[in-house]
Amino acid sequence: MRILMTGAAGGVGTLLRPRLAQEGRVLRLLDIVPVEPGRGEEAMTADVTDPDTMARAMDGVDAVLHLGGHSQEQPWADMLEVNINGTYVVLEAARKGGIRHVVLASSNHAAGFHRRTAEAPDYLFPRPDTFYGVSKVTLEALGSLYHDRYGLAVTCLRIGSCLQRPKEPRMLSTWLSPDDCARLVEASLAAEGFHVVWGISANTRRWWSLEEGHAIGYEPKDDAEVFADELIARHGEPDPGDLAHSLLGGAFCRPELDVDNLTARKR
Repeated sequence: MRILMTGAAGGVGTLLRPRLAQEGRVLRLLDIVPVEPGRGEEAMTADVTDPDTMARAMDGVDAVLHLGGHSQEQPWADMLEVNINGTYVVLEAARKGGIRHVVLASSNHAAGFHRRTAEAPDYLFPRPDTFYGVSKVTLEALGSLYHDRYGLAVTCLRIGSCLQRPKEPRMLSTWLSPDDCARLVEASLAAEGFHVVWGISANTRRWWSLEEGHAIGYEPKDDAEVFADELIARHGEPDPGDLAHSLLGGAFCRPELDVDNLTARKR
């Protein structure tokens, strides 16, 4: 089995590479910066917005894991070209290449302006908190279109905080351990149909549902609670009135990311 992983040099891609390695599987690593391939890996330096290159990247591929794109807020033109058009180019190349399974990295920021609840449902209606969030809403919409119109099996992962360990109290709710991320991707690569799944571990304090994850065979094993005493001793108890803990998008909802501030910072 050959899996094309876009954005392979990014944070999530780097964490996943050793965890997705299997006998009889090849990971084709694609990024805009060079990636040094290891055993059972191939590498391509390419831009996801280039249709001809992406068509070549699909040759001999069985499934696609699309992680490529900006992972933080950027001006609209950058989001439009890289995150939105890039996702279209990847899906179109997958369709033309006869690829059946595509996994798309969405984000909790697709629904960031929703208030925190006990367990928000997987298909929570979009309320993006940034242009980045809008790009992930569009990614989910494109995935839905390519499933319904062309029959691709598409799973969109609304990823929380995928790191080796949570860094602050908010992540006690939003953490996705690298091992659980790999378990979620494995389940998604085999899932039929169209799915929107929260990318979180089995956190005691989680804000999001695991129902759709369970439905596709995802069984998380990690819980951020093992880090709770340390994080709360260092940072204090979460303030429920702070945006970081009252809205799903946290700091992405702050006025510092208003478009005027973003434009001024870019200059």
